[in-house]
Amino acid sequence: MPAPARRVGAEPAHAPMLIATAAVTLPLTALLPVTALGKLGHRPDVVATYTRVGVPEDRLNLLAGAAGLVVGLFLTPVGIAAAAALVVYFALAIAAHLRARDAANTPMPALYLLLAAAVPTLHAL
Repeated sequence: MPAPARRVGAEPAHAPMLIATAAVTLPLTALLPVTALGKLGHRPDVVATYTRVGVPEDRLNLLAGAAGLVVGLFLTPVGIAAAAALVVYFALAIAAHLRARDAANTPMPALYLLLAAAVPTLHAL
């Protein structure tokens, strides 16, 4: 009788990387909807910040990135693509803040950028 097929990535040697990837992905996934809700709810402080750096309100949706990261825990290419898109998004956010001389609002996008950059790195290991 043949041995049962094992799920890709389920090998014991891959468990530490899966745990590390989940440890980065899940907090980022939890933070993105919170950020998106502030944007989608058009909170005055959030809208003021985006107006100050010249970003139109219709470009403020991060929910797709969060969903892509969760799916990416099971389908690596999706996770890498979602994380790469988030890296670009947050790099542009930091650049917009710096261009508008609004450096005080760069720490959170920088944190998100670092977390998003860690996801494809951990997937690749």
